Amino acid sequence: MVVKQRAVATADKAERRGEILDAVEAMFLQHPDRMASVAEVAGAAGLAKGTVYLYFPSKEEMLLALHERHVAVFFRELMRLIESGRKVDFDATMAVTLKHLIRVPGYLPLTSRCFGMMDRDIPTEVAIAFKVRVGQALVMAGAGLERHYPKLKAGDGVTLLQHSYGLIVGLWQLLHPIERFGKALQRPELKLFKRDYEREIERALRALWTGTIETAKGKSR
Repeated sequence: MVVKQRAVATADKAERRGEILDAVEAMFLQHPDRMASVAEVAGAAGLAKGTVYLYFPSKEEMLLALHERHVAVFFRELMRLIESGRKVDFDATMAVTLKHLIRVPGYLPLTSRCFGMMDRDIPTEVAIAFKVRVGQALVMAGAGLERHYPKLKAGDGVTLLQHSYGLIVGLWQLLHPIERFGKALQRPELKLFKRDYEREIERALRALWTGTIETAKGKSR
C-alpha cells in the first residue's frame, strides 16, 4: 500500500477530507450493519491512521460528516430548484428529494445510525455545530419555499421541511425489513409492514404538502 503524503494547502485538505469520506461511504455500503474503524478507513483511503485522525477524531464523527455531506448536496440542489425561476411544485420538489436523499445508496440507514450516535457517541459541541449548520440550510430553504407559496407565513417553510424529513426517515424505519426477523415477516399479521416505501412516502408527503399549503392562512399584514 502506498501511503499518501500529508495535504498542506486548503484545497488539498478539502480533497483529502473528501477522499476519506469516499472510503467511509464505500465501506458503509459494503457493511451497513457495522462501523469501520479508523485504521480500516485509513487503509482503504491509502493514508496513515494518524492522518485520518487529523481530520476526524473518531469513526462516529466520520459517519456524521458523511451524513452531512449528503444533506448538504440535497439542500444545494433544492436551492438550485428554488432559485431556478421554474415552478416549485410538489412534483419538482419530490424529484429532488428522491434523487438526492431517498435514492442515495445507504442514505436512510446512515441517517438512522447518526440519529442514534448523536445521543451518546458524538461530542456535544460537534453535534451542536452540525445542528447549527443544518438549521442554517433549513432556514434558507424554508424562506425560499415561502417565496413560492405566498400563503405560507414566516417559519412555515422550515416547519414543512422538518415535517417532511420526519416522514421520510420515520416511515423508512417503520417499513424497512429487519433481517433477523427472516421468514417471520411472511406471517399474515405482519403483512401491513410489507409496503413499497417509495410509493408510500410519496403519498404521505403529497398529503402533507397539499394539506399544509391549502390550509395556510397567509402572511399577516
